[in-house]
Amino acid sequence: MTGFGARLVEAIAARGNLCAGIDPHPGLLDAWGLDRDPGGLEKFALAAVDVLAQEVSVVKPQSAFFEAFGAPGVAVLGRVIEQARDRGALVLLDVKRGDIGSTMAAYAAAYLGDQAPLRADAVTVSPYLGFGSLAPALGAGEGLFVLARTSNPEAAGLQNALLDNGKTVAQSIVDEAARCNAGAASLGDVGVVVGATVQPGELDLAGLNGPVLAPGFGAQGATVDDLRRLFGPDLPGVLPASSRDLLRHGPDPVALRDAVRRTQAILTG
Repeated sequence: MTGFGARLVEAIAARGNLCAGIDPHPGLLDAWGLDRDPGGLEKFALAAVDVLAQEVSVVKPQSAFFEAFGAPGVAVLGRVIEQARDRGALVLLDVKRGDIGSTMAAYAAAYLGDQAPLRADAVTVSPYLGFGSLAPALGAGEGLFVLARTSNPEAAGLQNALLDNGKTVAQSIVDEAARCNAGAASLGDVGVVVGATVQPGELDLAGLNGPVLAPGFGAQGATVDDLRRLFGPDLPGVLPASSRDLLRHGPDPVALRDAVRRTQAILTG
């Protein structure tokens, strides 16, 4: 099977690099006039994915907002993943899993590979039990986005801490991901998460040879100019992620679609 990195290159060429989040936040359910129950969740999520997955290269469901509804919410998440694929989008499942040994292997079995019950094209993972703890999820041809330098203010003290080799923790994670991608003909399958609101110059991404998920674009304040200062003018392999800034235009599907297309035009302008 073609690796995630190569599939992502094809998807970006066809539909651009916007990553559209599906975050059924309680406030958005309210704004859409829906109940805060599994029925409201299902109406919201399936209406959102029906529009978004026909327009963008990657959709990113936030698993926590589905899990909050228990087993019915997880069942809705499964339908969202299936519907996104049917409409031609790659699915990046935002789960931020990270553990050791058989537990990490179980997470990989849940989300990655042909037999996974919640099969995604890629997932977000945490390396903070050591990058090597991610080994059970590596090498399956699916994508990993490893938390490196995130956009939340609380992260700076840990992620910018200096190691004995003089590198920051965040840079060491980028370098480990780069080693996983060495020799990949296209983009490698191991990406990193770097917030669009971090300062230029904090990280050296030149050798990554993998994708970058850039949350913080849109509602969190980062602009296209910020993205270009941080990642370069052409944004190769960078997925600016926007969720609530798009979803607030629902439930009208035409308004939601138009918001996606305006954002895509801004990114390519």
